Amino acid sequence: MDPTLGNMTLREWVAIESDSIQPVPRLREELFTMMSLAAEVLRRLGASVDVVDSGSQKLPDGQTLPIPPVILAELGNDPKKATVCFYGHLDVQPARQEDGWLTDPYTLTEVDGKLYGRGATDNKGPVLAWINAVSTFRALEEDLPVNLKFIMEGMEEAGSLALEELVRREKNQFFSSVDYIVISDNLWISQRKPALIYGMRGNSYFTVEVKCRDQDFHSGTFGGILNEPMADLVALLGGLVDASGHILVPGIYDHVAPLTEEEKKMYEAVDLDLEEYRNGSQVKRFLFDTKEEILMHLWRYPSLSIHGIEGAFDEPGAKTVIPGRVTGKFSIRLVPHMNTSVVEKQVERHLQYIFSKRNSSNQMSVSMALGLLPWTANITDNQYLAAKKAIKTVFGTEPDMIQDGSTIPIARIFQDIIQKSVLMLPLGAVDDGEHAQNEKINRWNYIEGSKLFAAFFLEVAQLHNNDRNSPA
Repeated sequence: MDPTLGNMTLREWVAIESDSIQPVPRLREELFTMMSLAAEVLRRLGASVDVVDSGSQKLPDGQTLPIPPVILAELGNDPKKATVCFYGHLDVQPARQEDGWLTDPYTLTEVDGKLYGRGATDNKGPVLAWINAVSTFRALEEDLPVNLKFIMEGMEEAGSLALEELVRREKNQFFSSVDYIVISDNLWISQRKPALIYGMRGNSYFTVEVKCRDQDFHSGTFGGILNEPMADLVALLGGLVDASGHILVPGIYDHVAPLTEEEKKMYEAVDLDLEEYRNGSQVKRFLFDTKEEILMHLWRYPSLSIHGIEGAFDEPGAKTVIPGRVTGKFSIRLVPHMNTSVVEKQVERHLQYIFSKRNSSNQMSVSMALGLLPWTANITDNQYLAAKKAIKTVFGTEPDMIQDGSTIPIARIFQDIIQKSVLMLPLGAVDDGEHAQNEKINRWNYIEGSKLFAAFFLEVAQLHNNDRNSPA
């Protein structure tokens, strides 16, 4: 593989502002452009490609926007070979240079071996690394050791709209011959040691609105004579979590799976340098002091994060306004065996209790915008064994076996609907900064990751052949 050629392609993909979060026509056009380009790349590999219409999205203001299509592609259909399906997404989070980026987020820029750009690690770089692996076999005129399928979407960051319906529809068609599903949309827990991921937290995303009226107020005219929505909202948000990170919603920990001795040993085995992790995160201190406590609170305990306030004055300057209506946004990362509907009721009840104590004349409403369950894999499945061998071949080390505190909805969807093994095979280093300013992927990770995927094809094929040839 020519790394310069691969880098040029990544530069072209990063240049497309495929932001799925902001629902505006210009960005939807960018998403359609991104999906079209990816489909053409797969066709050039020799894949048969189906670009599936995903319908439209109706926004709260009544506006309707088209949802970018989902790509279903297939390369090879030899019944003697294993069939591996790769999932990737080509949409990104919003990014503006004025928000703290050192470079233009949509111009791939290399500094000291780091490739900076929105989508470089989440998820355009890993998608292209998989394509690079396939291209290597093509360039060497070697037969692919496995059949390959691709499913690529453009709305993952916005909740994978319409994707679950498509998976259900294609369960007995496109997915019927799939043996394994691979997702590479995560990060390692270190800067240099590769990892395999066997679990992810779910996510319940909430909004809480406090309204007095639709118009804002002048604080000189109305300050001191009414219940201000912002003060109510701050009290509500402040009653969700304490300074130690403990969630204050009654009952929220009742259904968390108990900690086992076997699980404790897995945390002890993870190679995590806390000092490096803290420095790389640019954090003065964490809430916990030991590696095991840090990992447990990242992976196996729920967490609550407050994300922002809509309707508040947040521009530079001194505007003396009282917002008439404000909306707070927060989410709870869920773990086994938490239930989204139970969590929703617990949160509503808790916020209503806090609000009633304030005796406010304002109106409050709570809504769960998203409810996604956690995901756990079986690490004894063939493809986890194949991935371990491939990592040993390429990197010369055993991988860390880790979980991920974030949420990728499609993993649980694949596992529940298609009922096939799902593997999380990350390429990015812990300091890649997905979703943040100055997102990057290391050139080394990108190139070695392409080699890893190629080695993975060979290892899956070997295990598959062993299973086929073993006596019943």
